[in-house]
Amino acid sequence: MKYTGVNHLAMATGDMDKTIRFWRDLLGMRLVAGLGRPGYRHYFFEISPTDLIAFFEWPGVQPVEEKAHGRPVSGPFLFDHVSFGVEKREDLWILKDKIEAAGLWVSDVIDHGFIHSVYAFDPNGIPIEFSWNVEGIDVRRTPVMADPSPAAAAQEGPDPKPEHWPAVTDPTPEEEREVYPGAGSELFHGKK
Repeated sequence: MKYTGVNHLAMATGDMDKTIRFWRDLLGMRLVAGLGRPGYRHYFFEISPTDLIAFFEWPGVQPVEEKAHGRPVSGPFLFDHVSFGVEKREDLWILKDKIEAAGLWVSDVIDHGFIHSVYAFDPNGIPIEFSWNVEGIDVRRTPVMADPSPAAAAQEGPDPKPEHWPAVTDPTPEEEREVYPGAGSELFHGKK
């Protein structure tokens, strides 16, 4: 099996118009799909040819309090930030200037060794990062474990260890593989 990227990240907003203005108009991500019915919207923006970010709009959703990217927290917690790759180093400066010109907070360009990044927040308080891969350093090709006290599982190396999970002994037969209609199928397949 080979993954093709992040099909989509699903976030939430209480104001789809502000969200569209930020993601489509400021960041330049195309709005490629919109599903909806009363009290519900689900819109998709194109990050790259294989990756999307989507937003549910639900009544009563409010922006979250901004938390510094990577700052440790305690207690129940789910998500720190999402980073979007950019093709050229210059793209970081273009994004930084665009976000500053919009009157929004954006960090300086930060050198993390293998990537350079800028950090910001969307109108929903979602912490976002934009990262450029430093030329000549590719942790995907040559993984690096610089943690002096790595997690036990990390010490087993970068490659998947499927033996830690039970093997599939009863795969779903081809004749039982049914796909059920969900939100949006009526738009593309006429199914409800």
